[in-house]
Amino acid sequence: MNITKEQIDDLNAVVKVAITKEDYQDKVESILNDYRKQANIPGFRKGHVPMGLIKKQYGKAVLVDEVNKLIQDNLNKYLTEEKLDVLGNPLPKQQDNFDWENDQLDFEFELGLAPTFEVPLKTKKALTYYKIVADKKMIDDQVERIQKQYGKLVNQKEVAKDFEVIGTFKNEAEEIENKTTIELDKVKSKKALNSLLGKKVGDDVTLATKGLFKEDYLLSSVLGVSQEKAKDLDIEVAFTIEEINEREPAKLDQELFDKLFGKDVVKSTEELKDKIKEDSEKQFEQQSDQKLLNDITEYFIENTKFDLPAEFLTKWIKMTGEEPLSDDQANEEFEKSEKGLRYQLIEGKIIKDHDIQIQFDELKDFAKGFIKTQMAQFGQLNPQEEELDNIAARVLGNQDEVKRLSEQLMSQKLLTLYKEKVNLKTKEVTYENFVKEVYG
Repeated sequence: MNITKEQIDDLNAVVKVAITKEDYQDKVESILNDYRKQANIPGFRKGHVPMGLIKKQYGKAVLVDEVNKLIQDNLNKYLTEEKLDVLGNPLPKQQDNFDWENDQLDFEFELGLAPTFEVPLKTKKALTYYKIVADKKMIDDQVERIQKQYGKLVNQKEVAKDFEVIGTFKNEAEEIENKTTIELDKVKSKKALNSLLGKKVGDDVTLATKGLFKEDYLLSSVLGVSQEKAKDLDIEVAFTIEEINEREPAKLDQELFDKLFGKDVVKSTEELKDKIKEDSEKQFEQQSDQKLLNDITEYFIENTKFDLPAEFLTKWIKMTGEEPLSDDQANEEFEKSEKGLRYQLIEGKIIKDHDIQIQFDELKDFAKGFIKTQMAQFGQLNPQEEELDNIAARVLGNQDEVKRLSEQLMSQKLLTLYKEKVNLKTKEVTYENFVKEVYG
């Protein structure tokens, strides 16, 4: 077998593969002999079918199969040995009237080659890194929410401001009948509030659904209908009051602090506020990091210039898709995927240039940290190391999970590199201003 490469230009090449009978003949003969031993053909004893008949029935199929295996194995080996960085897969060039009887079988494959480029990490423009801080209002609101959440309900005779009212919504035409709790501090409609204030258990109130709550998503929950249905719902519903409660806020004492954070971790209201600030800003850091990663990605895509073998890639998309594609469809698919492909190449270049690797022990520790965070959400704050090791082993036994965790860990390593190398300016903002500035 002989494999040679013809360079068309910087991004395209053709690999020529020449196969002679000596490359495949012994293997083909061996397989046909096995077929002969097993063949069950009427008129012949098993194992005594003439070889000519076996070759007539199976010879070409076996030949084609073995040649394809030879090509696949040796072509992949050639690309590796020659260190050819190809995009997509080699595409066989169409050959009309190909003669499988020739002593030498010649094949040609088109290659799309990855471009050569550099990615300087020291950006010309300083990119913004948002440091999100928890301001006094946010902390005070969180303290109030905690007091409310852990407070106790005190039954009352009539509805007053900020009470909680349990009752049943009904609307026969819309097939609505749902028992729920209304928190009056979440009601937006002044007319609805005025209708509820002063009412007693057993009273019926008619409420308009449009603009009923400060947060639109609440309507779906209290009516027991889908978000899609609730979105445009503009009707009147009957609400029968069944229970009236005032939520008495929990006292900010050691009992509450221990319930929230464990024994003696927090010992005063000031320490509680410091802990809320610390925990909130730790969560905000994840959003800041994701924003930075997105901005750096966009910057590199826009500012790292290189050409792609577009014609080859469009042809590759057309020929290898699950469904047959027209030229226009293939062009459209290439345009959709081009941005992602460009960043994939850029990221690969950065990883290679800076020798970023993921070791198994690192991946295992990362998985254990992820598992520990999940367990904490369900109240398991101090799992045993042996338990973490066992769960991590099961997780890392799943290839899909390994891929997902590896991608997350690589993103984390890239982010660390970017924070060290990229030209950044830090901007301190409250969470409210961060949302306004970033998401409009």
